Amino acid sequence: MFWFLLIAMVVVVAAVTLAVVGGGESDVLPEAAPEELVDPLPPTRPVGRADIEALRLPLAPRGYRMADVDDVLSRLGAELAERDARIAELEAALAGAQATAVGGADLFDKPAGRRGDDRQDEEPGQ
Repeated sequence: MFWFLLIAMVVVVAAVTLAVVGGGESDVLPEAAPEELVDPLPPTRPVGRADIEALRLPLAPRGYRMADVDDVLSRLGAELAERDARIAELEAALAGAQATAVGGADLFDKPAGRRGDDRQDEEPGQ
């Protein structure tokens, strides 16, 4: 009986070892494909807040994949620089328009002819 249990134990250990190591024709545990960036930022339009909130970077054994993080950060940096340049351009145009308006007539004053018309709208006796 002792020999039977010993042989059975050796057979079970050998079967488990072969199953774990992957003996035989078929793979017991197939290789996992590395995660790829599923939701890249849209290349044809500016990045919006919803794009950033929906972005999920793939994980690697030691955190995030550096190449994917670098791509996302460089794209966001380029978009922010482009927006900053556009804001500076619009602010310069606004300052130029305001400087021109200061030298010319006040756009918010009523014309001289209209001031008299407003007084006519008042009730008599006041």
